[in-house]
Formats: sequence, C-alpha cells, structure tokens
Amino acid sequence: MTKQEIVQGLRTLGLKQGDIVLLHSSLYSLGHVEGGPEAVIDAFLEAIGKEGTLLVPVFGDLGILTTTLKNRPGAVVSPCPVGTVAALGPAAEELCRDHWKPESCHGEGTPFKRLADKGGYVCLMGVDQDRNTSLHGIEAELRLAYLGSTSREFTTPEGETVKKTWKYYPGPHRDFISFDHVLKERGIMKQLRIGNSQVRLIDAKGMWECGMELGAADPAFILCDNPGCGDCVRQRAALARDFFAHEDFKLTASSRLAGRYVPEMVEKCQAAGVTFLELDFVQGVPAASLKAEKLAAVVKELADGGIGVSAIRAFAAPNKAEDFAAKVKAAGIPGVILPLPASGPAAEAARAAGLSVNFFNVALTSAAANAALKRRLEKGGDYGICFNPANFVMAGERAFGVYRTGRFIKTMRQLDVNDILPDGTVTPLARGGAEIKEMISIARCASFPGFMCLAGGIQTTQDLKTMAADFRRLIENM
Repeated sequence: MTKQEIVQGLRTLGLKQGDIVLLHSSLYSLGHVEGGPEAVIDAFLEAIGKEGTLLVPVFGDLGILTTTLKNRPGAVVSPCPVGTVAALGPAAEELCRDHWKPESCHGEGTPFKRLADKGGYVCLMGVDQDRNTSLHGIEAELRLAYLGSTSREFTTPEGETVKKTWKYYPGPHRDFISFDHVLKERGIMKQLRIGNSQVRLIDAKGMWECGMELGAADPAFILCDNPGCGDCVRQRAALARDFFAHEDFKLTASSRLAGRYVPEMVEKCQAAGVTFLELDFVQGVPAASLKAEKLAAVVKELADGGIGVSAIRAFAAPNKAEDFAAKVKAAGIPGVILPLPASGPAAEAARAAGLSVNFFNVALTSAAANAALKRRLEKGGDYGICFNPANFVMAGERAFGVYRTGRFIKTMRQLDVNDILPDGTVTPLARGGAEIKEMISIARCASFPGFMCLAGGIQTTQDLKTMAADFRRLIENM
C-alpha cells in the first residue's frame, strides 16, 4: 500500500476537505504500507486537508497509529485520564477542552459527543464496532442502569490535583457487533476495502440518533441474548431491577417458582432482576415446616446472594403457633402469609412476635373471604389480605370485579400475580380468567405500596425468567 492509495480509498468512502474524523485502527489490517504508520496518518490528514481534524483514542495500548498521532507536533491530548483522545487539526482544542469536567467521560461535553454535534465521522480501519468508543457515549446519554462508575486522581491543565468520579462508565461485554448491520441498513455507515483492511466510515450524528432511538425503545438493545454470557445476563438483570425500582410496589416471587435449591433460587433471581423471594417451598418441602436452624440457614444463604425474604407462606395452619412464630422471627423473616379463614392462633402468635400478618383466600368466595377477614380485624390486629385472583377464579368469581366493588381496596397488602382458567388450568399472565392485567393496573393507579408476588400461591409451568419478563411486558403496555 502507498499513502496515495489510502487517500484515494478514504475519499471514495466519503471523507473530504474539512471533515472531522475519529479513527479506531489496526495498522496490521492494511498489509504492508510504504512509510509505515506515519504514511497512514499522513493519508488521513491529506484526505481531510488543513481545515480537517483527526482524532484517535489514547487511553490504552490501542495500536501504533494512535501513538503516532499523539506524538505529532501540535497534537492536543484531552485532559481526562479515562476515555482520553488525541487530536490534530484546527478543531482539536475545541473538541478536547475540559474533557474531564462532564459527569460522564464519553457522553455530553466530551470529544465523542462534540464530534457528532459538529457533523464528524467515526472511522473503523480493520477493527469492528467493539472498538467504537462512541457507542459508550450513547449508553451514557441513555443513563442505562447497568453502567457503573470509575474514579481517578489526576492533575488538571491548571495544575490542580483532583479526584473525580465519572458516572455511566462502561463495564464488560456488549454486543456492539450486532449494531453494525443496523448502521448499514439505515445508510449511516459505508464500508470499503482498502488494502487488506475493511474500513467503515460512520456518520457520527446519525449513529448517535439511531442509538438513542433504539435505546429509548429497548434499554438492552446493545446487549447480547446469549444465556451463557454472564456479563449480559447480569446487565439485563440490572435493567430489570431498575425498571421495577421505579414502581411504588415491591416485587417478590414464589421460592418454588425460583427453583428447588437455594443456589438455584439465587442464580435465577439475579438473572431476572428479582431481589425478594416469598418462601413457600424449599427442596420440595413446605417452608413453614422447616426446622428453625434450616429456615435460618436458608434466609442467610439467600441474603448472601443479595436476595431478601418478603414473607413466609403457610398453606395450612401451623400446629404449634408459638413455635412457628418464634422460628420465623429468629430467621429474620418480616412477615407471614396464612390461609383464610383458618390460622387464628398462628396469626395471633405471629402478631405478638412483631411480625406482619396477611391472609390469602383459599377455596372461598369473595363474600366469605371478606367476612372472615372482618372477623379477624374485629378481634384486634393489623391484618390484611394477600389477594389471590386465581383462587377467586376457582371460586367462580371475577377477581377484578371482586376488587372493584370495594371489598378489598382497603385491606389488600399483597397481590399474587398469577392466572388460571376456571377449570384449574394455570396459564401465562393475562391468558386466563384472573383479570391480572386489570388487577395490576388498578393497584398501580393507587400507588400500591405492598408486594406483588410472581406465582404467589399457585404452581406454574413457567420459570422465573419467563414470568418476570411477561410481568414486565404487561406493565410496559399499560
């Protein structure tokens, strides 16, 4: 390759006099170049002319071309210890100025966003979208929940030593490579072979606009869907946690839905972005029947995995009410969910132990459930209903109609998120007769502060990941 052949290739791609271009590169990809790295830099400078500006990333060992430009007389290095770039040309100072000051080192107020604002280009020479640092800027502008932060101590251009933390800092794996075909299809990127190198020239403004559009519609747009990619599984979970964190209700899930063994429960909760579990079954055994030591060990193992316990559900009234309450209290579980209308002694013992107590309807019509709860309240105590729409369907009623009439508006403390047909067939959410979408919607309208429990009170054929995703889609479409 000669310098002029590279110049001609760049002009064919669309670079012209006065352009601003950020280059990510592999010199090796070109093949042998007469004049080496200096000739390649000269080719870019000739293609964009004296009025153009060339930038390269210099925040690590990113190839000899970056070092070559950085060492050129007149090159400006952005004053930021992370996401650092070097620039040469009339716009260099403007692009690099105060790079360290914005809250993100890749977003607004940085060379990456300024490049796009000024109508510049990103050029990938022999490298793919995984090296396109500007995509981190798009993530930062979207303030995606899986992004972290980084801190450095450094000296400012004014000679002041400061320590600063930059937000929305990128972490592990992304599927930037899949963004390639989107840029092609939208005409934002052109591609040409120069020597042995596949060279991509991307309209930076168009790329940012495209990324912001896709990211607003789907915050996981840049993550892969490979279940074996732990990085993207964790990042998707962070997005899910952030989504539910903006709700007034708190999300929990049946431990039976999450898995048979505690490590499985932790792994599946982490992947689904669920931070609470309601203990109903552990290893196929009712959680309420576990011995005190075992129950405490389960709670601790969940806590070590970052999973809290919202409550323990008993499907039958415990025989030894005081012992039951004592072991729940000792395990650090905040409350119990008991079957209505039974469980009077267990409810009183749990209340005396300082636990929250809610009842769930089992084989009762709404009138019978309401009357049973009223009797408990008349005896004293702050009891509430864990509203189980599937069980009302089994009693021949419409759950939303029951709630809407006002019988449970004031007493509902938890909504079991489940669905079922009148014949007892469990269905995916909003595919049965439980009117669960309506129940979720009306609860959100009242800023419901209690728990919503995935698969609460019933056994389902779905797994936690699928049910959590279905639940989220219901909310997104409300």
